[in-house]
Amino acid sequence: MDSVLKILPNHISEQIDFFLVKEDIDIQEIRLRVNQPIELNDGRHVTWLKQTFFSQSDAKMFLNKISDFSLYRLEEELRHGFITIQGGHRIGISGSVILENKQVKAIHHVSSFNIRIAKPQFGIIQPYLSYLMTDTIQNTLIIGPPQSGKTTFLRDLANYCASASSKLELKTAIVDERSEICASINGVPQHLLAPRIDVLDRCPKAEGMMMFVRSMSPDVIIVDEIGSERDAEAIDEVIHAGVQLVCTAHGRSLSDISQRPTIQKILQKNIFQRFVVLSNQNQAGEVTEILNDKGQPLYQRSVML
Repeated sequence: MDSVLKILPNHISEQIDFFLVKEDIDIQEIRLRVNQPIELNDGRHVTWLKQTFFSQSDAKMFLNKISDFSLYRLEEELRHGFITIQGGHRIGISGSVILENKQVKAIHHVSSFNIRIAKPQFGIIQPYLSYLMTDTIQNTLIIGPPQSGKTTFLRDLANYCASASSKLELKTAIVDERSEICASINGVPQHLLAPRIDVLDRCPKAEGMMMFVRSMSPDVIIVDEIGSERDAEAIDEVIHAGVQLVCTAHGRSLSDISQRPTIQKILQKNIFQRFVVLSNQNQAGEVTEILNDKGQPLYQRSVML
C-alpha cells in the first residue's frame, strides 16, 4: 500500500492513510474520478471519503507520477487501459478514446482511475489440491464473478504447480495478457516465487498459448479470462499438443457461463476435467463448489461428497 500512497496527491494519500488506520479495513480498490469524492472498496462494501475530491489538476499530477513524467513511455499501456506499478498494483484508466483503423490508439484526457491493490496470497488452494491434482494438474476452469478472487486462486495454483512442494515441479507457462497474474515490471514477475515459471507479459492469450507450445515445451499453460473465438481455437491446439490448461472465466456458475456462445463451444469439446466455482459473497477466493467433467459436484462448501 505504501507504494500506492506515495504516488497519490498528498491531500488524498493523507486522508486514505488516516481512514485505513482508523477503520482497519482491507481495501481492494481505490477509485479516483475527476470532480468526485474518493471511493474505497473492500470487495463487499463501498466507502466514500466525501471530504476529499479528486480534481483535474490531481489527475494530471497522478498521471505524471505513474508515468515518471513520460507519457510516451507508457503509450502501449495507456492504449490497453491500464498501468502496472511497482508492487504489482494495477491502475485502470478511462477517458477520451482515440481510434485508428477502428482500434484503440490511445486514451487522452484521463478522467478516472481504478487502483487495484495487489495482495498476493499463497496457500489458499491447499484444501482443494486433492480435487485438482493427480499425477499432474487437471485441466481446470475457474469460474467466478468480478472480485471473487479468480486471479488470486489462479496465481496460487500456478505457483504450486511450479514449486518443489508439489512434488511435480511442472514447467508452468503463464500468458499474462493484462499483467494481472504476475504483475511484471520490465518483464520480471513481482508476484511469483516458484522457479519453473515462464511468463509472456502483456501478450494476447491466443498468440501466447501457441508461442509457448511451439517454443517452451510447457507441462501446463495458465491464462486468465478466456472468452474469444481465438481463445477457443488456441485452447484446442494446446490440448491436442498434450499440454495441461488452467484458466478463468467470468460467471457465477457453470450453467451461467454455458450460456455464452464461445464458452459453450469450448465446453462441448469436454476439455475441462474440473470446474472451480468461486464466490465473493463472504470473502474473495471462497470456493463454493468443485465439479468434475460431467458437472457433478466433488466438493461443495460445508459439504464433502
